[in-house]
Amino acid sequence: MDLSSINEELANIDGQVSDIFRALANGFQKFEKIKDTNRQSRLLEELTGKMRECKRLIKEFDREMKEEESRNTPDTNRMVNEKKQSMIKELNSYVALKKQYASSLENKRIDLFDGGGADGFGEENVLLASNMTNQQLMDTGNRMMDETDQTVERSKKVVEDTINVGAETAAALKAQTEQMSRIVNELDTIHFSIKKASHLVKEIGRQVATDRCIMAMLFVIVMGVIAIIIVKLVNPHNKDIRDIPGLAPPAARKLLWHPNQR
Repeated sequence: MDLSSINEELANIDGQVSDIFRALANGFQKFEKIKDTNRQSRLLEELTGKMRECKRLIKEFDREMKEEESRNTPDTNRMVNEKKQSMIKELNSYVALKKQYASSLENKRIDLFDGGGADGFGEENVLLASNMTNQQLMDTGNRMMDETDQTVERSKKVVEDTINVGAETAAALKAQTEQMSRIVNELDTIHFSIKKASHLVKEIGRQVATDRCIMAMLFVIVMGVIAIIIVKLVNPHNKDIRDIPGLAPPAARKLLWHPNQR
């Protein structure tokens, strides 16, 4: 069936799925020739990734098929649906083969589908294509795709939570950095204020010392004047002490009068 004549997107997806199926077939053939268990494990993990990609493409095929269903004839829709079921059958056969090899290696670490895991290929749900009806294949494929979607959504949620935590951490670090910057600026201001206050204290100290010296000198002068006044009053005839203006004795003032003056 030539899907390119029906829908170019369907034909493109079919080509990609066919390429993956060829890669899976070659990979499992290569697997049987490898003797080293570590290399087998790595190859099995690589093939598992290809199967997951194939499931995603089949789901895109199914979505595109449903969008074009109303524009196609019933025969065309039937052929496209058969193509989808054929892809699901082939994929399930590779899944069963993968489970067989994984069990032989007893490597549960790479068994992504064990126990109805994240991608929906539980061992109890894997049936050989020859034992499944078309409806069973369709239901199984749809269920596996839905479970894959749920796993992807959970992964997205974890990524979103991680991004949110990172953003909150970055915001907190930025706020702390700004706060530290403000503290440093305040410390610089305080340091400058302390230096200025210290300088003012020194200036005041020098001024006070100068004022004290002046006051001491004035005190000495005043005390000297008082002492002279007291001595003059007590002993006015003491020639060793000069007269202080305004305090000379009466006799001295009389000598200032001349007899010729009338």
